[in-house]
Amino acid sequence: MTTTMPPGILISAPSSGTGKTTVMLGLLRALAEDDLNVQPFKSGPDYIDPAFHHAAARRPAFNLDTWAMPPALAGGISEQAQGADIIVAEGSMGLFDGVATRGENGFGSSAETALMMGWPIVLVIDVGGQAQSAAATALGFQTYNPDLPFAGVILNRCASPRHERLARLGMDQAGINVLGVLPRRGDLALPERHLGLIQAIEHPDLEEAITGYAAFLREHVDLAAIKAAAKAGPVRTGQLPKPPAQRIALARDAAFSFTYPHLLTGWRNAGAEILPFSPLADEAPDASADLVWLPGGYPELHAGTLAANKTYLAGLRKHAETKPVHGECGGYMALGQALIDKEGNRHEMAGLLGLVTSYEKRKFHLGYRQATLQAPMLGFDTGARLRGHEFHYSTILEEPDAPLAQVGDADGNPVPETGSIKGHTTGTFFHLISEASA
Repeated sequence: MTTTMPPGILISAPSSGTGKTTVMLGLLRALAEDDLNVQPFKSGPDYIDPAFHHAAARRPAFNLDTWAMPPALAGGISEQAQGADIIVAEGSMGLFDGVATRGENGFGSSAETALMMGWPIVLVIDVGGQAQSAAATALGFQTYNPDLPFAGVILNRCASPRHERLARLGMDQAGINVLGVLPRRGDLALPERHLGLIQAIEHPDLEEAITGYAAFLREHVDLAAIKAAAKAGPVRTGQLPKPPAQRIALARDAAFSFTYPHLLTGWRNAGAEILPFSPLADEAPDASADLVWLPGGYPELHAGTLAANKTYLAGLRKHAETKPVHGECGGYMALGQALIDKEGNRHEMAGLLGLVTSYEKRKFHLGYRQATLQAPMLGFDTGARLRGHEFHYSTILEEPDAPLAQVGDADGNPVPETGSIKGHTTGTFFHLISEASA
């Protein structure tokens, strides 16, 4: 058992869209290029960013979530930093943004994650359209919670040397440490689609992009000062989730890739075998698997291919005759009767559930979910209380099967996306994060 934690920092911002992900990726790679073993974390329920973090740091990234995770799980995840030289975490949304109702450890804010882990904050501020006034923003964030350690700021999208001088003047007057100033560049944005960033596996030149971010950070950010600002927090221990089966066939390709790393790591550590297969490549799940799991992703972009792949569909249907199949979000849609794409074309899916969804009639669904199971799922018994997160744009046209769970938002308000169960097949729109504490 470890007796110390590596020093760490958390990269955050006043709001989304300030460029913190680009800073995060460049910093991870620059530190790795300096022969440091860098452990990435992501605060909050993001299942896209950790894959980018893994690519940049060359070490698996994990989520930490103060709303959805009980202390034992957060402790087990923090143990994944053993052997690292430094921890770099990325926040979500604005530093203090969370939900109204408290979860297992807090409200889900990045500030709570930093406090829990003892990581000082590096605040990325977009100074476009302002100069000295940016210091007032930084000062407010520094003093809002005096218990939260504050390392300093990185000023992003600076227009000129004069702009930098004025912005630094404000920071000097406010007593804010400037760790770097990034000039405005139009080529630093990562490609996006309707759920945010595209997946890491889809980026056409990801390695080249990350290498460029690292060179940019190295030129304009004081890496030595950032390393010096990192602090080691308290040692936390705990347990990762146990596997729902011994042999788990996991769909994994560009259509199905949204899987929380702590789940797979916990399952593997407990001795479970993960058997990847690609529905897009028309691969059937391993016939010896005890469970087939289709995670979220972008099946709506590949609906025609999925509908035509007979080997995949036959193997999936054969498995469901006698053994459990589960789908999350995109995986749930793929297990349904049909998926209607944004052009209005209907594609027949696996038909293991009666669900019909449409992207022609888009509706935004976003937020934490708490669920009480009305039937067994993924090794959890009826009555189990689960925490998860929902993020999609699909509309339910038909959901005729028995509801799988009573589902509410973070405040406990019921939501209509109850999931479904039919025979051995289950599905949910929320992505499972953890079981709630007893």
